[in-house]
Amino acid sequence: MLTELTPEQMDRYCARIGVPREGAPDVERLAAFQRGHVHAFTWEVLDAFMGWPNAIDPAAAFDKMIDGRRGGWCYEMNGLLGAALSAAGYRVTRLCGGVNRAALGDLVVGNHLTLRVDLDRPWLVDGGLGDAPARPIPLAIGDHSEDYHDFGIEAADDGWLRFRNQRFGAAPSFDFKADYADEPQLAAQQAWLMADKGSPFRNNFVVMRHFDGRIESIVNRTRRTVTASGMSTEAMTSADDLAAALGGVFGLDVPDVAAVWAKVEALPKGEFE
Repeated sequence: MLTELTPEQMDRYCARIGVPREGAPDVERLAAFQRGHVHAFTWEVLDAFMGWPNAIDPAAAFDKMIDGRRGGWCYEMNGLLGAALSAAGYRVTRLCGGVNRAALGDLVVGNHLTLRVDLDRPWLVDGGLGDAPARPIPLAIGDHSEDYHDFGIEAADDGWLRFRNQRFGAAPSFDFKADYADEPQLAAQQAWLMADKGSPFRNNFVVMRHFDGRIESIVNRTRRTVTASGMSTEAMTSADDLAAALGGVFGLDVPDVAAVWAKVEALPKGEFE
C-alpha cells in the first residue's frame, strides 16, 4: 500500500489543491492541506453505487482522482490526503473508525478511515466525511465551530471517542479511538460496502463538495446547498440535470450518466429526500 506520495506525485497533488510544494510541517500548513483537499476533490460513492471497481490503496486513489477527474469516499479521500501529508513531513496514523456507531454498534467499525496527525499535540484530520468541517481539530474532547458549523468530539462508550458532525451532515457522527489503527478491518468493511446488497452506498447516490461559504451535495434525486442561512434543496428531474451538476459544480467526469440516473430513478425515496 502507498503510504507516502512520491516527489513527482506530490508536485502534481500540490498543484491540484493549490498549496505550495515546500513549507514547514506545522499546523497552519496542515490546515491549508485539508482545506485545499476538500475544495479540490468531490466526495462521492459512484463506484459502490454502480458496482464499478474500487481499491483501498491510495495509489489507486491518486490515479482516479488526479488523473481521472473523479472523487472518492473516505478510503480514497483520507487515504490520498494521508499519503500527501506523510510526504510533506507529517507523522500520520490511519485510524479505523465507525460512522453511525452510536446507533448501529461495533458492526460498522471500519466503515470510516480517519487520520491522526501528531505535531505539538495530536490533531484529528478528516477530509473523508464529505460535509464535515474542513480544518484540523485537536484530538481531545471539546466543542468547536467553523464559520456556521458547530461540531466537536465527545466521549462515547468503551473508550471510544465520537466526532459529532455539523447539524446538516449526511452522517451525524463517527466513532474512533486515538490509537486504534486496523488495516484489515478497514479493508474488510470497504469490501462489504462495495459488494453487499445491504450497503448504504449500494442503495444511495451521494456526492458532496466544499466551496467558500457553502457545501453542495446531491443525495439521490435531491440537490442540497448548506450555507450560514441553513439548507436549501432542489429536486433533480432528469439525466440532463444530473449530468450538468456532476460535470459542472462537482467537477466529475462520469462515464455513463444515463445509467447512473436510471439507477437513481429506481430508488425508493429515502430519509434525506
